[in-house]
Amino acid sequence: MSGWLEVFIVIATVAIVVQMAILLALFLQVRVAIRQFTLIASQLQARIDPILVRTARILEDSEDRIASIMGDAAELTRLARSQAQKVDRVFTEAVERLRIQVIRADQILTGTLEVIEEAGSTFRSKLWSPVNKASALLKGLKAGLDFIRGVRRPQSDAATQDEELFI
Repeated sequence: MSGWLEVFIVIATVAIVVQMAILLALFLQVRVAIRQFTLIASQLQARIDPILVRTARILEDSEDRIASIMGDAAELTRLARSQAQKVDRVFTEAVERLRIQVIRADQILTGTLEVIEEAGSTFRSKLWSPVNKASALLKGLKAGLDFIRGVRRPQSDAATQDEELFI
């Protein structure tokens, strides 16, 4: 058994040495990888830092401009709203004035038509009244002259038929 113990110790020693060699190789590889990552990170940091600094400067410079733009936009909105209210007020007043003018025109036209109708009625009554009187006077004169001459007017057929039916 003593042989087996020495073999086991040798195998364990070889295993420990192999394990230590593997750990040493891992350590060296990790150290190289860390150096490479550190180098890459520093290069990346060197490239990104100016970009971040410029971006920060642009944002700081733009902050006032953006605030100014927002203020201008708010002012434009306020002015547009004010102008829209003025336009609405002007259109409302114009429509109201137009409505009043249409009502006045209607009243004037209605009054004019009434005056024309009244004038027409007055004209007819003043013109036809003397014409009717003159016509009646002429008919009377004609009837008088016919009577004086002794001319009798023939009776109409309807009157003759009525008399014949009556007899």
